[in-house]
Amino acid sequence: MEATATMPIAAEAPPEAFWALPAEALLARLRATPAGLSTAQAAKIRQVAGPNQLQAHAEASAVGLFLNQFNSPVSLLLLGAAVLSFFLGDATDAVIIFVILLLSGGLGFWQEKNASDAMGHLLALVTVKTTAWRDGQQTPLPASELVPGDVVSLRAGDLVPADCRLLEANELFVNEATLTGETFPVGKQPGTLPADTPIARRHNAVFMGAHVVSGSGRALVAETGPLTELGRIAGHISTAPPETDFERGIRQFGYLLLELTLLLVMLIFGINVSLHKPVLSALLFSLAIAVGLTPQLLPAIISINLAQGARRMAEHRVIVKRLSVIENIGSMNVLCADKTGTLTEGRVQVDRIIDVAGQPSARALLLTQINSFLQQGFHNPIDEAILAFQPTDLSAYQRVDELPYDFIRKRLTLLTELDGELLMITKGALQNVLEVCRFVDTGTGTVAPLADFRGQIEHTYQELSQQGFRTLALATKPTHGLRDITTADEVDMTFVGIVVLLDPPKAGIAHTLGELRRLGVQLKMITGDNALVAASTARRVGIASPEVLTGALLRELSLEALRHRVVATNVFAEVEPNQKESIIRALRQAGCVVGYLGDGINDASALHEADVGISVDSAVDVAKESADVVLLEHNLTVLINGVREGRRTFANTMKYIFMATSANFGNMFSMAGASLFLPFLPLRPTQILLTNLLTDLPEMAIGSDNVERDTVAQPTRWDLRFIRHFMLAFGLLSSLFDYASFGLLLLVFRAGEHLFQTGWFVESVLSASAVVLVVRTRRPFFRSRPGRWLAVATAGVALVVLALPFSPLAQAFGFTPLPWRLLGAILLIVATYVLSAEALKRWFYRRYAVNH
Repeated sequence: MEATATMPIAAEAPPEAFWALPAEALLARLRATPAGLSTAQAAKIRQVAGPNQLQAHAEASAVGLFLNQFNSPVSLLLLGAAVLSFFLGDATDAVIIFVILLLSGGLGFWQEKNASDAMGHLLALVTVKTTAWRDGQQTPLPASELVPGDVVSLRAGDLVPADCRLLEANELFVNEATLTGETFPVGKQPGTLPADTPIARRHNAVFMGAHVVSGSGRALVAETGPLTELGRIAGHISTAPPETDFERGIRQFGYLLLELTLLLVMLIFGINVSLHKPVLSALLFSLAIAVGLTPQLLPAIISINLAQGARRMAEHRVIVKRLSVIENIGSMNVLCADKTGTLTEGRVQVDRIIDVAGQPSARALLLTQINSFLQQGFHNPIDEAILAFQPTDLSAYQRVDELPYDFIRKRLTLLTELDGELLMITKGALQNVLEVCRFVDTGTGTVAPLADFRGQIEHTYQELSQQGFRTLALATKPTHGLRDITTADEVDMTFVGIVVLLDPPKAGIAHTLGELRRLGVQLKMITGDNALVAASTARRVGIASPEVLTGALLRELSLEALRHRVVATNVFAEVEPNQKESIIRALRQAGCVVGYLGDGINDASALHEADVGISVDSAVDVAKESADVVLLEHNLTVLINGVREGRRTFANTMKYIFMATSANFGNMFSMAGASLFLPFLPLRPTQILLTNLLTDLPEMAIGSDNVERDTVAQPTRWDLRFIRHFMLAFGLLSSLFDYASFGLLLLVFRAGEHLFQTGWFVESVLSASAVVLVVRTRRPFFRSRPGRWLAVATAGVALVVLALPFSPLAQAFGFTPLPWRLLGAILLIVATYVLSAEALKRWFYRRYAVNH
């Protein structure tokens, strides 16, 4: 049924109430036509209206990103103290502080800018598009390029790209839960409404953020971007995505370090002042200690690691839309997926089309192909397979009316003229077609009551299902001249036959599922197919004894019983769309990290509920928009590579955490303690900042480090308690060797201020750099090859540190050349420290790494 609004102009309607204007008046106001805009017109309008986005995603300027590197309170305090130092006459230290902070900020800026640019390129690969009429032709466009006055085509699965006024609608049903909270689809049709009509009753308009459940239509774009209803809501509330375990863990880790830093800074400053040391020196020293303790590069390194991980995943055809979800990909231990296209080839083939007696039927074939050829709803592989099976010329048949498929009726009905009479042709799920039938075409030219053949039809259906075939049923009904049909006309129909479909398992899928199991990921099939087909498919793809739970049984389970059953069940059959979300929620409540792979209209809520929502590039818009990850190939092998990369990225991020809580952390604590009994500062503030800069350099390359196969073999999760244990164990070991160095310098070499500071600086940086090679792996460090850039950076820093006391820059930093005997002793302490750290690592992982 098609209709176009033709009501008179309602002049009293306010300009923004586009639903209160007739279509002609709205077209005139927007200077548009039913055929849309020209490209030139759209370009001019976009200059005024801006992009069709809720918030303009203006890229952060390079200057803003650079200045953002210095927005931490500690950095600002240190800059202020350096300025004060400059005006008090200590210009050399002030300049050095400025230079070191600029170098550190420059490193963070360079890496974050590269990460940001890379993510922009990756996200552009999965932009949601819409079909607009430009220059008189239907043109696929990014939704962000729409402007008021564009005319868009809508069909099942589409996201509504803007606030629009309907020009035409054919059985159009839209889910507007985003705006209204109403979970049931709302019927839409052209017309004119009063200006004060509430949004839930504006049946002549569709709104950004909604999605088309069934039917089709054409609509005029009236409002875009921030001026849409969704844009107004977004302007008043924050819709940040839920915090992942990884984000929560990083935040808690930051709080832990901040508390320790503040406590230590106040304590050190107070004690140094009480010991009558210069106030400015004590302040600079305390702030420099804070810089050493604070993981200033943590945000940058996390961004770098995640962006590099996203880039590597893109090389494996996996596009990550939200970086923080990468950790969840690595933690995922349950993957829920439909079977079609995931476990099976997804290229449905028609095996045969039979009548009620099980014999091939030419009439059933023709009727099925007419239905698939003329339908205008969502194009799907089943219709393509039907038309490819014994193809014939169908151009002589015309569509008169249509009742599109929806997930409640599970039927699609076409009205066409055949042999001089108007005939309804219905195709759909067998049980749903049977419930509207009263008669049966016996295949011999006669019609009989359905009751006489129902048992035979059910038996055929059971046999086909047990053999793994999917089925569709076909029915007809003459309308005796009626040209406009509704769902109420789907009664007293005549059952004609069964379409037998085959979707063979993907080649190598059993091996792929075995690989998933070895990675600690359990696959759970969720399908709308009947239990017999689902069980047969499960056995063919390598699930030996499938535990099947049907949608009907799901409805009878309590929430507690459901949580227990979902863990043991690996096949969910005859599942309704809303039950998918319940299954995933129950799995998450049972402690699983759940991924959901879906590409259909009815998968949006399940994708949103999952820890990792996964879709494919060929999916409908609403599925791609709801997903966190988009696969450029509908292939589980691609996802397996993504899981490995997710775990690799998480592992490398954790390496930085371990490094920041071992040598660096121990060194700063030791320095703070030494300042209490030394008559001079153990390191000058500039030397501490230089130490911090040099020890951070190798860690900037950690994202490209090698990761052992056993590290990515099982799911991993953030554990702050484990990190605290690590920090305590390795921090104490570091401090132990620091005090050994103090004893060597003071008792053996009788070092004065400059020699002590130089020796301690060299030992501190060398030990922090060397221990990187120990804590980056659980294996013995000499059996695990580090990444090339990490090895180069570590070796480079070591050479710089050894050469610095003998260089022209030594005097500026307050260093003095080291005696060769002292240098040899420092290298011996560092070597002993590395071996001790290796021994501690073996004990620590045996003691604490139960699930790490």
